[in-house]
Amino acid sequence: MTASPPLDCRDQVLIIGAGAVGLACALALLQAGVPVTVLDRGRAGGATSHGNCGTITPSHAPPLAEPGMVWQLLRWMRQPDAPFYLKPRWDPALAGWLLRALRRCNRRDFEATTAIRAELLLASRHLLQQWIQDHDIDCGFQSRGSLYLHRDRAALAAGGGHAALLERAGIQVERLDGDQVRALEPAVNDQVIGGWLYPQDAHLRPDRLVAGLLDRVRAAGGTVIEDCPVAGLLHERGRITGVRLADGQVCRAGKVLLATASWTPALVRELGLRLPVQPGKGYSLTYDRPARAPRIPLVLAECQVCVTAWADGYRLGSTMEFSGFDDGLNPVRLDALKRGARLYLHEPEGPVLREQWSGWRPMVPDDLPVIGPVSRHPGLWLATGHGMLGISLSAITGQLLADLVTGREPVVNPAPFSPARF
Repeated sequence: MTASPPLDCRDQVLIIGAGAVGLACALALLQAGVPVTVLDRGRAGGATSHGNCGTITPSHAPPLAEPGMVWQLLRWMRQPDAPFYLKPRWDPALAGWLLRALRRCNRRDFEATTAIRAELLLASRHLLQQWIQDHDIDCGFQSRGSLYLHRDRAALAAGGGHAALLERAGIQVERLDGDQVRALEPAVNDQVIGGWLYPQDAHLRPDRLVAGLLDRVRAAGGTVIEDCPVAGLLHERGRITGVRLADGQVCRAGKVLLATASWTPALVRELGLRLPVQPGKGYSLTYDRPARAPRIPLVLAECQVCVTAWADGYRLGSTMEFSGFDDGLNPVRLDALKRGARLYLHEPEGPVLREQWSGWRPMVPDDLPVIGPVSRHPGLWLATGHGMLGISLSAITGQLLADLVTGREPVVNPAPFSPARF
């Protein structure tokens, strides 16, 4: 361990997980006057928060489960490099998760979930920008929107349905033809026939955001202990009273908050809780910045590849793979990112490849995060299930959690995110 954790945190909230969500919760609690200690099994921000594309995306309000998705998934199942991949294996928990998600592939659930996610994402986008400014976090934050690009006319037209739904939810959108796309973003090639501009989106360096949050939590009096794995929860007559550490020690706490992403189900299983969070594996490639790097983050719609450039870097990312906690780097999936970029961009790769990465997103079948207290086990709180939106939703998750812990009026309606729905 890098430092010894305190063994008595009974006057504090003990947060497990020092990614973007855990640290945002810590900062919001500290701002509300609540002392915190944060434990992480590895390096702060070293897991899911590290290698994503760093986009802040109200435009991602539509959930993955949408009408027609069943047939699309069946087509993708025959393609090992498709945006969605399911590794064949016996996994009853995954089978149950998929069944619950597929039942939501209907218009009513799709539109209702989009509206809820849109409100949450817009609130978080503005709050995160305010935090970055107020705390002077140097993470390359840019408010330049994002561009969804199309090479296929039918797909471009179909994107209009999403755009209209998002407009009704308060998210700005503008349709562009191919020439307008290239005038706005010269990095795009002539094969792109049009796209959708979402001006409220933003982007940043996710690793630097986490580093900034870590610094501000410590400066505000919070304790963050890295390389401190937690083996389980302490419970007495149903109440959670702390955690068991991997080295055999125990740490008592007033409240325990699990901000442990895809690893949360393993920690709550001993309580008899079956939290439907599955690890959805994503990949990214990080390069030195190419000469013709895009100024605006891009979503290459037909292949579902995301492209983000910063002043000192360039990243291709995305894909969704359900393969458990297999930590191997699948070259077919990584190559799909490069092949997709070649279809849309003049210069799809940077001059030097710096990192090949994969990480597990915490996926919930209804595509809504899990935020709040566990009523069956007083003292236990959850902040997980953010899917591909952990960076985007970090600030609002922290604020909502702090509101609930302190009994203040919540910043948004917490009911859709309650753990009690499971």
